[in-house]
Amino acid sequence: MEPHKKRTIDANKRAKRLRRSVGQAIADFNMIEPGDRVLVCVSGGKDSHAMADILWDLKRRAPVDFDMTAFNLDQKQPGFPEHVLPEYYAGRGIPFEVVEQDTYSAVTDIIPEGRTMCGLCSRLRRGIVYSHARQHGYTKIALGHHREDILETLLMNMFHGGTLKTMPPKLVSDDGDNIVIRPLAYCREKDLARYAVDRGFPIIPCNLCGNQENLERVRTKVLLAEWEKQYPGRIENMMRSLQNVKPSHLLDTALYDYDGFRVRDNREQGSESNADDEKIIQFFDRRPARTG
Repeated sequence: MEPHKKRTIDANKRAKRLRRSVGQAIADFNMIEPGDRVLVCVSGGKDSHAMADILWDLKRRAPVDFDMTAFNLDQKQPGFPEHVLPEYYAGRGIPFEVVEQDTYSAVTDIIPEGRTMCGLCSRLRRGIVYSHARQHGYTKIALGHHREDILETLLMNMFHGGTLKTMPPKLVSDDGDNIVIRPLAYCREKDLARYAVDRGFPIIPCNLCGNQENLERVRTKVLLAEWEKQYPGRIENMMRSLQNVKPSHLLDTALYDYDGFRVRDNREQGSESNADDEKIIQFFDRRPARTG
């Protein structure tokens, strides 16, 4: 097969896989409902571009009638190319909005030089997005976090926060006025990276503020990549575990009523017996007793 033809076939398969993953996530978590107005947050990175692109395609194909608008918050980072996103989305015919807010200067005034600015920057950005969505009547806010983002957050919370939690695919925002969705929850990052090349997205670097090196998330991303290389399938198993939670086999006393245990009520309690155990017991029950 000619290389060009193979690349085209691979790109088509990748696009179908991503659309299927997004559609499945939307269905599983009821992310988009008839009549929704979705504010699709676009930073200029591969993930948010892919999210906007796939949602725009689904909008035309899906039986659910919804509106979407691509949205960018221009935080006035030095070197940010202001013209790129408006021109690209205008050319695609996708509705686009931009809000200009100089959070960069605010963050650099507060955070000492050399310290990580990402936490404060993220909080300020989130507040502006929530306010914009509320003021303009958007019913959902779509963020471009993918499968690996969700697993990285899980590990970071376990390792550094002492909590067992991650980014949920759908949630009510901190202000209580917005519903946030993550349509890429089932999408693999490597597929999104290749899809960005396939589609020729105008990528804007995420390190314009010069504050992206040596972040803990980067270390966790490397850890996951090493695991996937050494143990293929581990990432898929980790993701499945988040959808197969057994509270009675964890240690949170606020989550499960350990005080209410009763014997012979193991269907509702933390019993470790299973069908295999029962088969073993039955096997020994059937064997004749050995005599000396």
